[in-house]
Amino acid sequence: MSYLLALDAGTGSIRAVIFDLSGRQVAVGQAEWKHLSVADVPGSMEFDLDTNWQLACRCVHQALQQASLNASDIASIACCSMREGIVLYDRNGEPIWACANVDARASQEVAELKALHDNQFESEVYHVSGQTLALSAMPRLLWLAHHRPDIYRRAATVTMISDWLAAKLSGELAVDPSNAGTTGMLDLNTRDWRPALLDMAGLRADMLSPVKETGTVLGRVTAQAAAQSGLREGTPVVMGGGDVQLGCLGLGVVRAGQTAILGGTFWQQVVNLPAIRTDPEMNIRINPHVIHGMVQAESISFFTGLTMRWFRDAFCAEEKLIAERLGTDTYALLEEMASRVPAGSHGVMPIFSDAMHFKEWYHAAPSFINLSIDPEKCNKATLFRALEENAAIVSACNLAQISGFSGVKFDSLVFAGGGAKGALWSQILSDVTGLPVRVPQVKEATALGCAIAAGVGAGLYDDLAATGERLVQWSREFTPNPAHRDLYDQMMRKWQAVYADQLGLVDSGLTTSLWRAPGLAPKQAAARA
Repeated sequence: MSYLLALDAGTGSIRAVIFDLSGRQVAVGQAEWKHLSVADVPGSMEFDLDTNWQLACRCVHQALQQASLNASDIASIACCSMREGIVLYDRNGEPIWACANVDARASQEVAELKALHDNQFESEVYHVSGQTLALSAMPRLLWLAHHRPDIYRRAATVTMISDWLAAKLSGELAVDPSNAGTTGMLDLNTRDWRPALLDMAGLRADMLSPVKETGTVLGRVTAQAAAQSGLREGTPVVMGGGDVQLGCLGLGVVRAGQTAILGGTFWQQVVNLPAIRTDPEMNIRINPHVIHGMVQAESISFFTGLTMRWFRDAFCAEEKLIAERLGTDTYALLEEMASRVPAGSHGVMPIFSDAMHFKEWYHAAPSFINLSIDPEKCNKATLFRALEENAAIVSACNLAQISGFSGVKFDSLVFAGGGAKGALWSQILSDVTGLPVRVPQVKEATALGCAIAAGVGAGLYDDLAATGERLVQWSREFTPNPAHRDLYDQMMRKWQAVYADQLGLVDSGLTTSLWRAPGLAPKQAAARA
């Protein structure tokens, strides 16, 4: 029997996941990794190439051993990764520098690029690529030109982290549109580089690697990679892509108008657009899908999962102990407690992530509004439910922004990721949006999408989209409770008004923003308000 291997490089860990051809997960090897902060370089998060390759190889060995498979059982391999992380190579194809997606060292360079061409450069970048400057590659390249010219001069090629993994396996360098699109240097219409953008930024345009579509064969596992990873020499290595887009493939979200909410550390609200277009207000990010010719509108809710983890760890030590004794998950226990709190959480209003404003993106200071000193109404269960309701409200605001410029009307949502494990959260999301919410069985949608790409490249599947639809299986569906619709609409309007006031406190210097995009100065934030 043939199996497929996905190498999935996330922000916090690397995983090797093996699937059979029916889409069933067979084994996983996983290792956490850390990104390196450079002394005297604020915001730096460099990617440790040597150590992280060793961890990737260890994960492959673990997965093969766990599945009791031989290297010859793996028919094909593809790689996916966090987006925005980039790797530079010298003329011999050797990697010389890399940074993770969370690297924020280039704030000054973002500000410099924003000012180009009478402050029109970022607008041109956005309407060509769907990206603003805050998370793109150009400011980081400019930082290297300013501060590490030794690296910048040596750089001959740039790829994404997923492509670095594929190059380590095959010896071949290329990028795919779904991940490389997040550099801000790729044209949404041609799905190829736009060198003129680098020229306008004063950067070299001679370091752009070939572009190959997801699901096409890049090369084959080399003898050296086989010796290090335990894979069979000659195994096909297929182009993978960005984690969110491959996650949508693994969820069968492959047709125009389909919509998914991916509930992890960050929440992504992703909508497949019927035509290539950008947001006139520049609030929403636009990315190439792994499906050729299709783009996705993507809005991001900041730190949603991380906020829940903070609440659990800071305030719920007792519940963690009880859950351990009961052999259950702490979040499941907290959801059971929160289910007894009435909809609306007694008016408690969390202030954490704002809706997405990609051009000028910052958040208010974390807080809870409308707390009371009534312990029957204001307690851990209430605050937990309020956080879940607020996450759903922010998602609904983001989806409304996408619908506003794209014209897409939603008829249902796919909800996946860690957030979708909770039945209460899924129901709240349905109630707030007024839409049916479907939850898939698959827990590793990104890795499954990556494995589908590997299978298409090896000729084991015919088509990305059709295979994604065929392999996805559904666990549950939640329908809106009409009794809650008016309440949540009122809560949304109140939250928007209160959040605007909270941003004013940040603008006045009285509170500290949860997060501010690199290069966005406080005076710019005040101008937005």
